[in-house]
Amino acid sequence: MGTQETNGHAHTPGRRALLGAAVLGAGGTVLGLGGTARAEASREGRGVKSLPVPTIIGHRGASGYRPEHTLAAYQLALDMGADIVEAGDLVPTKDGHLVCRHEPEIGGTTDVADHPEFAGRRTTKTVDGVATTGWFTEDFTLAELKTLRAKERIPANRPHNTLYDGRWEIPTFEEVLRWQDEQTKRRGKQVWIYPELKHPTYFRGLGLGLEERVAKVLRKHGKHKWHSPVILQSFEPTSIQRLNKLVDNPLVVLLSGANTRPWDFVATGDPRTVADLVKPAGLREIASYAQGIGPTLDLVVPKDRAGNLTQPTTLVADAHKVGLILHPYTLRNENPFLPADFRKGTDPDAYGDVFGAYRAYFATGIDGVFTDHPDTGLLAREEFVNG
Repeated sequence: MGTQETNGHAHTPGRRALLGAAVLGAGGTVLGLGGTARAEASREGRGVKSLPVPTIIGHRGASGYRPEHTLAAYQLALDMGADIVEAGDLVPTKDGHLVCRHEPEIGGTTDVADHPEFAGRRTTKTVDGVATTGWFTEDFTLAELKTLRAKERIPANRPHNTLYDGRWEIPTFEEVLRWQDEQTKRRGKQVWIYPELKHPTYFRGLGLGLEERVAKVLRKHGKHKWHSPVILQSFEPTSIQRLNKLVDNPLVVLLSGANTRPWDFVATGDPRTVADLVKPAGLREIASYAQGIGPTLDLVVPKDRAGNLTQPTTLVADAHKVGLILHPYTLRNENPFLPADFRKGTDPDAYGDVFGAYRAYFATGIDGVFTDHPDTGLLAREEFVNG
């Protein structure tokens, strides 16, 4: 395989693929490393390989306990012991800054509706083929967004989180990177983050390309290297391919339902579905430019019509064969988000048997999991690893 020039230096796919190959199994063994790669991994000894496995990833922070994508949610995830914090989902402002929101539409996650000065900004847009009505980050300057405050996105499931509505502002990506440095210094331990680029095709069409902006900020902070504690993810494979040419960070392709198509595929006429991408050939292609995949939990263990878990697929083994790590999403404690066979009662706010669900998913050999409740995930890992 030839080398390609990336950011002015030779960049070999083999070196990048090492990140995906150097994955610690639950028993502490290294999966899929040949002799040369094993020696290189041992010599360098940093990067993704340094993370505990199964890795516990604070999904949008500790969003089971605080409004998501706030510095408070990120901070709590760290305090609980999360190995990585998903800080954050990156969307642009009108003036080109990157901010952390789950979606560009912010009516459900901020108090924008309570601001009469922004009433005229409410509109309907089509994002990735879906008509959505509300307020969108790309219609606000950063200064305007900073006048808003975050609120709980799913109050029916998390009424206790509404206690914190209105307390915290929308963080920028640069603020997150500074926070990461401060927390690393304070704790004496490297803090990892796992940002996601949201709707890259949509924003590129608006002249607000995300990949270049993310790369510029990472380079400014010296966090664009293969061992940098920043894993980048996106649901659009071509976005990850674009990032692969801009930065050397670990990269992860997110995968939705088996019958869905990534929006960049829809936009370019690529007929493949996620079901095609999780076949061996699709995984081999992903491994040529990324180090991991973030599949839905259903791609790892499907459910039957009643919502109960069935038998695991071959996805974990197939991905590991080509050196990819798997960080599926998302485990939550509340009943509605659990497989039917792990629910307790019908209260949408009550916790089910999430420890049982963790055991079932960990047993498949996944390398980590996104969770809204990092403290629960860490206890489940301890139980799983120690038997």
